[in-house]
Amino acid sequence: MPSSVEVPAELAGLLARGERVLWTGEPPKGLMLRPSDVFLIPFSLLWGGFAIFWETMAINSGAPFFFRLWGIPFVLVGLYLIFGRFLADARIRARTSYAVTSQRVLIASGLFQRDLKSLELRTLPQINFSMGRNNRGTLAFGSSQQPFMAFSGFQPWQGGGRAMPPQFESIPDAAKVMALIREAQTAQAEHRSPT
Repeated sequence: MPSSVEVPAELAGLLARGERVLWTGEPPKGLMLRPSDVFLIPFSLLWGGFAIFWETMAINSGAPFFFRLWGIPFVLVGLYLIFGRFLADARIRARTSYAVTSQRVLIASGLFQRDLKSLELRTLPQINFSMGRNNRGTLAFGSSQQPFMAFSGFQPWQGGGRAMPPQFESIPDAAKVMALIREAQTAQAEHRSPT
């Protein structure tokens, strides 16, 4: 079993007595495109373009106040889809850290507030592994309740990722981290079994 490593400050308070941190990591920072963006970017441009066109026409034509007001939410959604979702996603990933301990998988993240997830190794659901480029991969713990969300990795706002299983997203050496989790599960099972 690997030696203990230093745990991120936001996860330090979650450790139980005798629990050792075996690995820590984080997702990549900055702009990140996903396979779903092949569809989402054209859709967002169509939505946003039409909403802006509608609102501009309503204002310039002197339409009743209700019609001018009606288009504003659609423009805001369009602007969010075009670029706001990339900013929100980058901020969430900048505030995300991962850890594997001798007992658990820990994930700290959140857009406006800290969201801490703790998954016990002994009851850990299936691990879905997907390999990306540059030796980076994603480990998803469990399956998505919504196939589109699972395919896309799309988390449009803070609550939007709730359909996604907890995951280590686009981490370096993902295959080694998965092997480390399996080793920790085996060690934990052997420790609990009677001699």
